[in-house]
Amino acid sequence: MALNLSKGQKISLDKEAGTQLTQIIMGLGWDPVKKKGLFGFGGGSQEIDLDASCVMFDEQNNQTDVVWFRQLKSKDGSIIHTGDNRTGEGDGDDEQIIVNLTTVPANVKSLVFTVNSFTGQNFSQVDNATCRIVNASNNQEVARFNLTTLGNHNSQIMAKLYRHNGEWKMHAIGETGNGRTFGDLISQITPHL
Repeated sequence: MALNLSKGQKISLDKEAGTQLTQIIMGLGWDPVKKKGLFGFGGGSQEIDLDASCVMFDEQNNQTDVVWFRQLKSKDGSIIHTGDNRTGEGDGDDEQIIVNLTTVPANVKSLVFTVNSFTGQNFSQVDNATCRIVNASNNQEVARFNLTTLGNHNSQIMAKLYRHNGEWKMHAIGETGNGRTFGDLISQITPHL
């Protein structure tokens, strides 16, 4: 069963998954908010574009690469974004970032995952917004964040995956902010490295 993450919590990904993880998926899902038409009945859906990003940092806390809707693959090929979803339509994850932990370059110490509302809505205005970490080998959910409960913020630094004693660990940062892309959060990310 997936662990519901809370701000500041640290976990061993291998321990939570019950096996050594080689590949993980960061899944982001949400539903379009239904507009109320005349007399409170259906009036279509409001466009909501949430974006998942993964920023890579080295031992000196320098950004080495980023995977997001404008760059769907890391330069080394270890991290792949499945593509930008601009509506939240459909079931399951609307965007995914797939990380092959075994091929992340040795000089990369940390991977920081962020979520931003490119269209500007705060998370309380987005239905069923969740972010999760999944073991790609068996599709088992390891950890989950509920974004909808975050209130009047339109971005969040979700979590940091980092190497520690030859193992990948995760720190649930859970820091909220405001900004349309990961770049608006870099000054908030730096203290967590």
